[in-house]
Parts: sequence; structure tokens; C-alpha cells
Amino acid sequence: MTQASEKFAVDDRGYYGKFGGSYIPEMLYPNVEELRERYLQIMSTPDFKNQFDQLLKDYVGRPTPLYYAGRLSEKYGTKIYLKREDLCHTGAHKVNNTIGQILVAKALGKNKIIAETGAGQHGVATATVCALMGLECIVYMGQLDTERQKPNVERMKILGAEVRPALSGSQTLKDATNEAMRHWINNPVDTHYIIGSVVGPHPYPDMVARFQSVISAEIKTQLMAQEGRSNPDVVIACVGGGSNAIGAFYHFLDHSSVRLVATEAAGLGNDSGKSAATTALGNEGILHGSKTLLMQTPDGQIVEPYSISAGLDYPGIGPIHAHLFDSGRGEFVSVTDEEAMQAGILLSRSEGIIPAIETAHALAALEHMSFASDEVVVINLSGRGDKDLDTYIKWGKY
Repeated sequence: MTQASEKFAVDDRGYYGKFGGSYIPEMLYPNVEELRERYLQIMSTPDFKNQFDQLLKDYVGRPTPLYYAGRLSEKYGTKIYLKREDLCHTGAHKVNNTIGQILVAKALGKNKIIAETGAGQHGVATATVCALMGLECIVYMGQLDTERQKPNVERMKILGAEVRPALSGSQTLKDATNEAMRHWINNPVDTHYIIGSVVGPHPYPDMVARFQSVISAEIKTQLMAQEGRSNPDVVIACVGGGSNAIGAFYHFLDHSSVRLVATEAAGLGNDSGKSAATTALGNEGILHGSKTLLMQTPDGQIVEPYSISAGLDYPGIGPIHAHLFDSGRGEFVSVTDEEAMQAGILLSRSEGIIPAIETAHALAALEHMSFASDEVVVINLSGRGDKDLDTYIKWGKY
């Protein structure tokens, strides 16, 4: 959980280059400031580290495997490894962060938890750790997402969480985040907001990135055992807000020889008006407490994003990813719904792994790239496809 990067670390003001900061209502200042002042101190204590590491091992099931995908490698003429975050407890990488944040919340003396969720995986992971720790849990989720991710809604309820639908705007992740922030403003004393991605005001992007950095730390150790070197040539991950991607990129940020490829959801195409590809369509603005890249009209109104994937239809990206794009360190690829769904079916039939549709966007990047036969490519398999079976069925082209 240490800061692995020198060039791409957050600065003392909470910025990555020109992106980041903390743009919040005055009523939230005490909460965010308390977190900023104490998160690194809490995370550095031996007791915290021991609890975090033990829960990741015994509860989450880490380390997750780094799997050599033989048939996929043969098709693309290179060495492709899949980092199996889909095998984490709850079915995605999200639990790495919720385990960390629930321990921070307890250290801060908070006894109520709120969260936002799109695809539902962060909501499930938050409900899971609240059940584990015996804390009250409220999860905000866009009404549209509650319909297309119904299995995850039921999972949250079974775990004891209250799921509150967001009925404004596009009724998706952006709107759920708005509602969660309103709740926090009204309940600042006893409540901790577990943000699920590297978005929001500082210190959230840095804190979430540190908790997710376990992914790239394991990749380095596992590659050394399997390939005799700790750095791959390419790391690929999907990006909505960007938590799984920064987790996979984190320990490679300062290694310029490692290509960092982020895939964004292009929906029906970037020229269709139905897309969520922020770096292709967005510009600088402020969203949910930080300065970043976001899709907006000339007068600063949010453009509603669209993706077949509930976890990627967010109108912005985390400030660290905005900085990676702006600096040229990260490569950003737009992937359409159709490309992602085809990639999901390909993985299912070539390796027997049905990926989350978010993850399928990362797999689709292979069609946009070419590789040497001896290159090592790691794709972060951020989640499993159980939650998306209804979407696969409605798409129907298999």
C-alpha cells in the first residue's frame, strides 16, 4: 500500500499534474479533511496492515491467480496472462478497496456506511464488509442499473444493505454518486462514504489506488515466477472511474517500458451521441469533488454517458487517469458495445471464463493492437460475468 510512483504520485494538494484536488461543499469539509489528515497514518499502523493483509488472504482469497491464457495467446500471437480478479470473494476487484475502507472507517469511529454503485459489484462488496463488521449499510444505485443488474441488487439486500434507487438524470452511476454525496452532507458525523473508484475529492483517489495496488504487486511477483521477469510489456484494463485499471497499473507507472492501455466504453460509437469514452469526447471540468476530464456541454452541463456496461457509463474518469492521458503515459482505446460483447464471448469459448462486460471491454483492446510473439501482455480480468447474464442473453449473438 506504499506509494509506488515518483512521477505520478499525488502531490500535497491532492493533484496529479493539473487534475484532482478537493472541490466540496463546506458542510463536507470536516469529514474529508479528517480523512485526509488521518488515512495514511491509519494505513501505516501495524494493526491495520495485519488486519488488511489477513482479510485479503483468508476472506477475499488473495493472491488471485495470474493465468496463462493459451488459446487466447495462440489467436493473437503473443503471451497473454489474465489477472483473475474475478475469483475474488464477491466476484470482482472491488472488495480489495471495501476491506481497506471499512477498516479506515472503524478507525475513525464511524458506524454507518454509504456507497454508490453502477454495475453493483462495489455495492455488493460494500454490503459484504458491512455484514462482516456489523455496520449499517445504505447503497445508492441508479434506477436503470437496478433493473439491468437485478441479481446484484438482491445480493445486497440478502447481505442486509438498504438499496436506494437514484431517480434523477440518466438513473445510472453518476446519479447514484450525486445521491450518496447528498446523504453524506446531511449525515457527516457518524457516516463514512466508501467511494468505489479513484474518483471524488482527495484523498479518495489516492486511498482507493493504494488499496487496489495489491493487484500489480501480485502481478510482479507472479510474473517473476512464471516468466523470470517482474515487468510485462503491456498491461490492459477497462476504465470507467478507473479503480481496477490503476490497481493493475500502479507498480508499473514509473516503468516507461511497460505500456499501460486503458479501454473506455464507446457505446454505440463516439460519433453516435451514445458513448462514455471520456478521453475521446471530454475536456477539463469538475465532477464529484475533483478536477478531471469529463463529458460536458460547452456551458458545463454533464453529457449523459451510455454503455451496455453498467460499470463504465460514467461521464468522467478519475484524476489520476486524466493525468495519465494528458501526460501520454497511458494509452486510451475506445471500445464499442458490439466489440466488447464479441470479446466476452471469445473469452468464454476460448478459455471457459465468462467475463463481466466491463472486463470484456479490456479484452476487446486486443483487436485494436498488434504484438510481438515474445511480448508478455497482462489483462486485468476485473470481474466475472454472472451479474451480466441477462445482458448477454438480450444481446443474443452467441
